[in-house]
Amino acid sequence: MSSTSKPTILTCAVTGNFPTRQHNPNLPVTPQEIAEACIGAAKAGAAVCHIHVREPSTGLPSMKLEYYREVVQRIRASDTDLIINLTTGPGGRYVPSDEDPEKPAPSSLFKKPEVRVEHVVELKPEICTLDLNTMWFGGGAVINSPRNLKIMAERMYAAGVKPELEVFDTGDISLAHDLLADGTLRNPTLFQIVTGIKYGMVSSAEMMALARNLLPKGCEWAAFGAGRHAYTMLAQAYILGGHCRIGMEDTVHISRGVPTPSNAALVEKAVGVITALGGKVATVAEARQILGLAPRARS
Repeated sequence: MSSTSKPTILTCAVTGNFPTRQHNPNLPVTPQEIAEACIGAAKAGAAVCHIHVREPSTGLPSMKLEYYREVVQRIRASDTDLIINLTTGPGGRYVPSDEDPEKPAPSSLFKKPEVRVEHVVELKPEICTLDLNTMWFGGGAVINSPRNLKIMAERMYAAGVKPELEVFDTGDISLAHDLLADGTLRNPTLFQIVTGIKYGMVSSAEMMALARNLLPKGCEWAAFGAGRHAYTMLAQAYILGGHCRIGMEDTVHISRGVPTPSNAALVEKAVGVITALGGKVATVAEARQILGLAPRARS
């Protein structure tokens, strides 16, 4: 399918795990700030928001259900039909201690797969991420074993939530094919190609094209580049026929050396890039149709 034959779904990843307010003081941290960033991104043109939560007092990453609940409730009470995409990435990081590698260092955050998806089971967003990577990432080993992925996927599907399959290297795509073959994953699938993470796929046109060509036939897919290649990879994803992602999880700059004032500003620029290339950004209703998601029930 060509890049111009259907609308492009734009996702905004509003905070993530790694950026801090030292990188950009406008980074949303509290549940209220995160929810407001999502709503602002939706008004700027994003159909989906990808959500992590943080400890409000420190800005450090968190897995607390209460924070996810507040963010989701605030978005659902708003006047936007934004598609909610919750992360399940936290809880997969193991850092071996120097004294005894069998024991985790204090910076480890390695949880049972059931714990990593409890907020998804409870809150039932439309989408949640399912990371397929096992790699050295940000000073720790991210471990997503096939067994744990199976447990997490079972709970996602039982909750009526669509997994977005995050792939960081070509081997992750091979794993996805095996998980489809054994029934762990179900068609139609949704993939997110991640580039720009050290020791994963580099941010290049050639790498993104290779990853796209390895994906299962008929899937929906998006891609992004972390860091300074965020907009070049956004354009490349569009050109290759994929959907796009931007947000302060991926870049804290609106242009070289210029901190972004908000996630909404990043989305506005992304809409401009896609439009300038001849594309049309999907409305929330169009994104729901493309992804096979039901309209949100209103209370």
